[in-house]
Amino acid sequence: MCRTSSFERENVSGFLHEPASGSRGGLALTHGAGSNCNARLLVAVAEMLCAAGWTVLRYDLPFRRQRASGPPSRYSAESDQAGIRVAVDELRALTKGPIVASGHSYGGRQTTMLAAKQSDLCEALLCLSYPLHPPNKPDQLRTAHFPQLRTPVLFVHGSADPFGNPTELQTAMKLIPAKAKLVIVEGAGHDLKGGKIDVEKLVGSELEALIT
Repeated sequence: MCRTSSFERENVSGFLHEPASGSRGGLALTHGAGSNCNARLLVAVAEMLCAAGWTVLRYDLPFRRQRASGPPSRYSAESDQAGIRVAVDELRALTKGPIVASGHSYGGRQTTMLAAKQSDLCEALLCLSYPLHPPNKPDQLRTAHFPQLRTPVLFVHGSADPFGNPTELQTAMKLIPAKAKLVIVEGAGHDLKGGKIDVEKLVGSELEALIT
């Protein structure tokens, strides 16, 4: 059993999922550009990883706290990365063990960009549906920061994701000097089937292997 409660701090807002006993570590989990921390995928990942013993902070990025709908502006990256840093710090104060910083799509991109600048941010990164490029624009790659990543990273990606296919992502991962692993969810698009996947098997066990 896990206990889920609202989590409100001056600069962090979301929900905390706490395992009944013995936390393996912490996972800071945030959303994509068109969503919020209540996205079905995030709730599913948080609940299943909590059941597997992880303390999960599922939180909104600063741009979403400023307005209830709509995508982030072109100027949101700096404040959103600052929000990720605060969320990770809050989570580290709440649990022992390794800390994983994670995000879906835009949230994952901003998390990796922050980690590229701050290598001690966390012990591992989890990117759910990394937005490698805009749909139908494979030349507009979002990988400039990959060579600066020194943190192990796990990519979980749908085989039918229009923001980059697995082959494209595997090629991009070669730019990362840290340990990197790709888990492909067959038949899934950008929403990873709304979390209707075997999260513990596809994510939990792979995270454990990545950190150890």
